[in-house]
Amino acid sequence: MTETAPAASKFIQHRGLSVPTFLYGTAWKEDQTEALTYNAIKAGFLGIDTANQRRHYFEAGVGNAVKRAIAEQLLQRSELFLQSKFTFVSSQDHRLPYDPKADYDTQVQQSFASSLEHLHTDYLDSYILHGPAVRDGLSDADWEVWRAMESLHKSGAVKLLGVSNVSYGQLQGLFKQAEIKPAFVQNRCYARSQWDAQIRQLCRENDALYQGFSLLTANATELQKPGIAGIAKRLGCTMPQLVFRFALQLGMMPLTGTSSEKHMGADLASYGLELNPSDMAVVEQIALGN
Repeated sequence: MTETAPAASKFIQHRGLSVPTFLYGTAWKEDQTEALTYNAIKAGFLGIDTANQRRHYFEAGVGNAVKRAIAEQLLQRSELFLQSKFTFVSSQDHRLPYDPKADYDTQVQQSFASSLEHLHTDYLDSYILHGPAVRDGLSDADWEVWRAMESLHKSGAVKLLGVSNVSYGQLQGLFKQAEIKPAFVQNRCYARSQWDAQIRQLCRENDALYQGFSLLTANATELQKPGIAGIAKRLGCTMPQLVFRFALQLGMMPLTGTSSEKHMGADLASYGLELNPSDMAVVEQIALGN
């Protein structure tokens, strides 16, 4: 039987920090980043995911939205979970947030300082390694960057650390050898791997929260199957609402990147749904059958 969680809460206590269980992702928004991030906060999202990677994110636009929302007293900085990332030069374009000739410790320090400036804050709730430098295992570069991130955590400038776009073996290595273990793991989440089941289990065993992105776009084929459509019809909800509720009940932190104000509210309304164990099993195994 599929493991299910109690009715999902909008917050969870994790390693001493109150963390919202549903995040708004800001990738690929370009000039719309500021307006869409502001709309997301206004709709009720209290967790914002970004990265200091101008190739796919406009971090300064996120910061401008946060500054506006705070100025308008929609919320206080302490009520907002802000997460950004350090990205290796191989995944950047020419708009680098650090000196590529500097050592990795300096690159992390420069990128982090740039993120704080972009986001108009003096700390981050979560700082993520935006994918290891190599496909297999962990390189010296990965460990140098992780140690620099650990220093930021120790200084109090970062509350919790994490890693994204990571394989099972790489994550095992981090959990085994890092002084400060990842508190978050963020991966593209595929139904064909039973929603990254192995890595989610590894997270549970090591007191880390799993963040899933591309839950809808990565699984477009599977979400067309009649079994899952029947559940959505019975519950009177949309397919995105069903998927996000499924993720929440699994104990996953889903990300949505919708550009629609209407869909922002609808996505958050997934908190009001409840899937029974049979529903959960159908969605978890949707890639294996109908």
